[in-house]
Amino acid sequence: MGRSKGGLGTKLHVATDSLGNPASLLASPGHRGEVLFGAPLIKGIACRFVIADRAYDAEHFHDTILDAGAEPVIPPRPNRRRPHAYDKDLYKERNLDERFFNKLKHFRRTATRYDKLLANFIGFVTLGAIHILLR
Repeated sequence: MGRSKGGLGTKLHVATDSLGNPASLLASPGHRGEVLFGAPLIKGIACRFVIADRAYDAEHFHDTILDAGAEPVIPPRPNRRRPHAYDKDLYKERNLDERFFNKLKHFRRTATRYDKLLANFIGFVTLGAIHILLR
C-alpha cells in the first residue's frame, strides 16, 4: 500500500501489486487519518503481505490484515507501547509504491490537480493508472 499523496485537501491512497502496478485507488479528505482507509483499500485483494508506512500502523488495521490471511509489514509508530515486529528487508519493497506515485506525477493534469471536482480528479488518476499499467 502506498502512502497517500494529494493536494488541495485530498489524499490519494493506492495499493500496488508486487510489480508496482496499481491494484486499488481511493481518495479521501486531506484532514482524515490514512489508516481509516486501509481496510477498504485492500478489500478483495489476495496477497501474502501488506506493506505500508507508519501512517497505517493501528491495531484494528493489523487485525484486518491478519483476518484476510496476510502478514502486515508496517513499521510501528514511535509512541506505540507494544510495537509489532516487522520484516525490515521486505519493507524495502515499499519503494514500488513510491515509484508508482512518481510515474503518476508525469501526468500533468493529476500532478497539478487542475480539476476542482473530486470525481473528475479520480477519473484522470484512474486513466493515468491504466496508462501506467499498460506500459
